[in-house]
Amino acid sequence: MGVRRAVEMALDAPGKYQEPIFTFGPLIHNPQVLDLFKKKGISVINEIPSQGFGTVLIRAHGVPPDTKEALSRTGFNVIDATCPRVIRVQTIIRMHARKGYTSIIIGDQNHPEVTGLLSYTEQNGYVVSSLLEFERLPAFKKAIIVAQTTQNQDFFSRLKDRALKKYPHYKIFNTICNSTGKRQMEVNRLSKEVDAIVVVGGKNSGNTQRLAEIARQTSKQTFHIETEADLDLKALASVRKVGITAGASTPNWIIKRVYRALEIMPKRQYKGFYKVFFSLQRSLLLTNIFVALGAGCLCYAATLLQGLRQFFPQVLISVFYVLSMHILNNLTGNASDRYNDPERADFYDRNKKFLVILAFLAGAIGLLAAMSMGLLPFLILLTMSLTGLAYNLRVVPRFLAEKIPYQRIRDIPGSKTILIAIAWGIITSTLPALAQTTRFTLNTIIVFCWATGIVFIRTAFFDILDMQGDRIVGKETIPILLGDKRAFSLLKAMLWIITIMMVLASLLHIIAGLGYFLIFCPVLIYILLVANQKGYMLPGIRLEFLVESLFVLAGIIAFLWSFWEQGWGRPLHL
Repeated sequence: MGVRRAVEMALDAPGKYQEPIFTFGPLIHNPQVLDLFKKKGISVINEIPSQGFGTVLIRAHGVPPDTKEALSRTGFNVIDATCPRVIRVQTIIRMHARKGYTSIIIGDQNHPEVTGLLSYTEQNGYVVSSLLEFERLPAFKKAIIVAQTTQNQDFFSRLKDRALKKYPHYKIFNTICNSTGKRQMEVNRLSKEVDAIVVVGGKNSGNTQRLAEIARQTSKQTFHIETEADLDLKALASVRKVGITAGASTPNWIIKRVYRALEIMPKRQYKGFYKVFFSLQRSLLLTNIFVALGAGCLCYAATLLQGLRQFFPQVLISVFYVLSMHILNNLTGNASDRYNDPERADFYDRNKKFLVILAFLAGAIGLLAAMSMGLLPFLILLTMSLTGLAYNLRVVPRFLAEKIPYQRIRDIPGSKTILIAIAWGIITSTLPALAQTTRFTLNTIIVFCWATGIVFIRTAFFDILDMQGDRIVGKETIPILLGDKRAFSLLKAMLWIITIMMVLASLLHIIAGLGYFLIFCPVLIYILLVANQKGYMLPGIRLEFLVESLFVLAGIIAFLWSFWEQGWGRPLHL
């Protein structure tokens, strides 16, 4: 939490605070993040200049209070990005130091967090990094024991037991960050289930080094890497099951890239059917063909829900429109894929010409199909296509740039998720109704809400998984605006509303009885959301394929229901 908070404060600083932007010392111990800051013009200063200008962020580890005051005096606008859990330790030390207590800090003498903590002891503090160093300390009349927030939990427990026996009057505070403690316990748990452990994080990160030490103590093969490029694929080739953990300063986008690399590695060794299936699965996802098929299936289900007889041209339009728009948006706005899905970014770079041709060909086929249905469907699809093409383009003239804050449609916060959902809703439910009935009815509105809601949840869920990469490139998605916890709560609430709406609409015969069976889709999405939240299903090919498969499932359910209605028995009335 503290690291994520500090990184987000730094990424949000340009344009929000007075520039240039600096950090006092490395903000966190992760070289990839520090390189990213450098590219964004955020520099590191290690000494206090005689005169400062711009904004300086205090590192997540904290600094002595006189350092903060000196930075402010020189002219900097000081933003404190100290981890709140480090601030808690500082507060405990300061409060007891004023009452005459000696402070004993369990930690690394030269670590910046410990240097900051010592400054709050009023020159009555000691740092110990071993039981021997603790034994060498004199007995104190009044003393407290605290720990560096990223300290080894087992070592702290051993020292605590020794202190309680020898000095029962000492006050002991377990100030190790609960995230650090959990990760250390998880490494021990993982070691019993896996053949090897990959520890992801900076080589100079103290807590990451401790995770690697704990992993090695379990006698399991351990790999401490900074990025997926450091993976020893030859050594891992013989491993059946691998566990992944990461230091507190390792950003999610790096963990996700490592997970994707490990997920793909064994599948590349498959032979026969499994190799063909994996290659086909990844190709369908990379080219957006599977997403487009899902749109066609969703359209088919929506037409049956409304009791419409004609579905083929509408399904065709949905498939080719979605294929065209998704490919073009990936080609023109895939900067975040460099962090979220580098394989997709590389695929689009390598196959740019082919994908451009495919996108425009798909768009042309969709427009021709719409033209065959009449002028109104054609104009609606043309308007939607032009809006989609303009999404990543500057639409505001330069002379109005200072007066209008949003130069592109994509600059509007949350626009991507909302526009994708509305476009899918129109193309899969509204357009078929207008083409066949030329009017809106209550069942069309309900089916539009169902289709739009499901697609919104799907897109927002992917936005949650890509939050850090999107934040890096400046995208303001709905999860970034709300935060991941609120975003998850919003999506779950929407799933409940959609489910209840479908049941009631089917009960009242506003939509076809198919609505009862299609509640499986929101239920399965809910299960995937919870599985991801609890860590049972990490972002990767499998999760992406399962989410996209839910639209295909809607089409299969609709087909089986239609077949049952026509050939297996009487119409269903529940």
